[in-house]
Order: sequence, then C-alpha cells, then structure tokens
Amino acid sequence: MFQYYSSNELKIINKFEKDGFLIFNLDKQKIKKIRNLVNSQIFKIFKKNKIKIKNEHKLDILNKFHLYIKTSELNNFRLNIYNNLNKKKDFLETYFKVSKKELEVICGNELAMQRKINLSIQIPKDDSSLLPVHSDVWSGCSPFEVVVWIPLVNCSKTKSMFILPKQENEKYYKKFYKNKNSNDLYNSIKKKTKWINIKFGQGLIFTHQLMHGNLVNETKETRWSFNCRFKSLMSPYDKKDIAETFLPISIRPATRFGMNYEEPQT
Repeated sequence: MFQYYSSNELKIINKFEKDGFLIFNLDKQKIKKIRNLVNSQIFKIFKKNKIKIKNEHKLDILNKFHLYIKTSELNNFRLNIYNNLNKKKDFLETYFKVSKKELEVICGNELAMQRKINLSIQIPKDDSSLLPVHSDVWSGCSPFEVVVWIPLVNCSKTKSMFILPKQENEKYYKKFYKNKNSNDLYNSIKKKTKWINIKFGQGLIFTHQLMHGNLVNETKETRWSFNCRFKSLMSPYDKKDIAETFLPISIRPATRFGMNYEEPQT
C-alpha cells in the first residue's frame, strides 16, 4: 500500500498509532487568545458578584481560582463561562485552528467538530467534578472520533487526567464487562495508566477508545481544561450523529458535488 506522507506527518502518525495519543505544541497566539477570553469571563463574573481579587493572584487567577469560589457554586460558574464562550462564533474556529495541523494528519482534511466545546474546572479536594474511568465509545460515540484536550494551566499528576496507553488498553478493554463498576475497573488498570504531564501551550489528542478519566485533585492549584471531539466528516457516526452533535467544518468541493449528485430522470 502506497502512503505519501512527509517525514513530519509520519512522525505524528507513528506516535499516535503506537500510543493512541499525542502531546503537541499549540499555536501560541491562538491559545493565549482562548486563555484571555476565559480570564475576561472570570473577571466579569467576579466584578458582578463584587468578589475582590488579590493583586498577586490576578495574573494567575486560573490556578488560584479555588480561593475565590465555593464548591457549591462551581458548576453554575462553569456553565456560565461555557455558555458565553460557545456563543462566540470565532471561539470554535480558534479552538480548531490551534490543533489544525495534527488533526488533519490524524483524521484527514475534511472534518466534523463537536458543536460545543466542553469546559472542565477541577478545584483541589473536590470530588464533585470527577470523571470515572471510561471509554466514550461505551456511551454511543463513534470509534472514529478523537478528542482534543487543551489545558489552560500546567497539568501533572492528579491535577491532570490519566489515560491507558494503546497496548495496555488492548489487554484490558475486553475485560470491562467482567468488572462490576468503574472502581473495580480502575483498580484493575491503575498500575498501567499514564498520568498526562502537559504544560500550558501544549495540547493532547487521543482516541477516546482508550480508557481515561481523573481522580480528586490533590494539588494546591485549580485545573482548567477544554475538550472537544473531532472526526473525519465521511467516517461512520454512532448515536451522536452529525445533525445533533457534530458540525461540518471543512468540506471539499468534490465532496459537495458528490453529496449533491442526483441520478438523471429517465
């Protein structure tokens, strides 16, 4: 089989096919634009609620966020920012463009994107924002999808997320139904999981066939991260189809001609 890839493309492909995930550098200007949007939303809400920020925390408000909010207020705060950002037309476009090169190598250049980008805020010691070990395919997502996970702060250990690399995932995946619940499943794989060590300015792209999740954040800083699913436009969908969940973002002219073709009437 002929495969016409550049050396840079082959490097991305080989890494992704080996592990099922890839950490890569984002477009610096675009990711800073996204972080600035989030910061402005935080300051706006704080101002409205008359919450005063210490001067030494203003430049690091994302990491220090837990010092200014109660756990009971967290989800409403998160939804407020989530809804405001997803109303901005250029937000989705910017999110796509920060990882465009890697996505097109891994998925192709005709893509569909999740209609809304998810936001996760995980403050220290909070057990209300946990995502137990899972594979998205178990909940009706297509196995052809990938997730682009982008942190707005440096993440490691329990401030990050864990993932089961491809080789280990293949060993344990079929044993899922032998485990009674997510705790049993995690206990059976935890020694094989990899905690993602990633800095602001980097992104993670992974196949959500891999089991992944998080635990209680035991660090002294808050984690902020976005995640969004992408897939090849023409690859199979599952329960979450293109009309309900996905938005076509790059359709080539030949595909448009093909989609609009009708047989002549006889």
